[in-house]
Amino acid sequence: MKIAVVFHSGYGHTKKLANAVFEGLKAHESATSTLIEINEDGEITDDEWGVLDDAGAIIFGSPTYMGMVSWQFKKFADASSKRWFEDTWRNKLAGGFTNSAAMNGDKHSTLHYFITLAMQHGMVWAGMGMKAANTKDAKRDDINYVGAFSGLMAQSPQDASVEESPTQGDLDTARAYADRIVEVTTTWANK
Repeated sequence: MKIAVVFHSGYGHTKKLANAVFEGLKAHESATSTLIEINEDGEITDDEWGVLDDAGAIIFGSPTYMGMVSWQFKKFADASSKRWFEDTWRNKLAGGFTNSAAMNGDKHSTLHYFITLAMQHGMVWAGMGMKAANTKDAKRDDINYVGAFSGLMAQSPQDASVEESPTQGDLDTARAYADRIVEVTTTWANK
């Protein structure tokens, strides 16, 4: 089972989240995982496009800037249109993650963009598959404290360094989401 994580990170917080997802994937012997970072010009290499084309699942990642993916991620997504014409990513599993400074930060718009991109490619979306930490006793470092269901959301205060944020709870949620992606990919592959 080949799973690729393709992401853009502006300040390093989303990269830290991507690394946590990647670590979670690597913990599964059944999965071969690749981490692909979209560069500052919104590009990846031809070899990296080949990795995405060969993967059974692709996890998209971007910070949420002004209620949407970064322009670098959007440029990558636009460049995926060749795959759309050829149905290259059809029936692959898709997932996504994002990070923003505010607890809400309109992260849902970014996840919806990922879902729309996946649907245009004929992919199958995998949500979180976990409950939110939404009781009075919930703590910031609990799994899925931000309370997302459609994909992974994390929060990094605008004045927090990469060493400080995302929080351990968000990083643990990223690893749990990786488990979910492996679970759904395995189930989907066995159908």
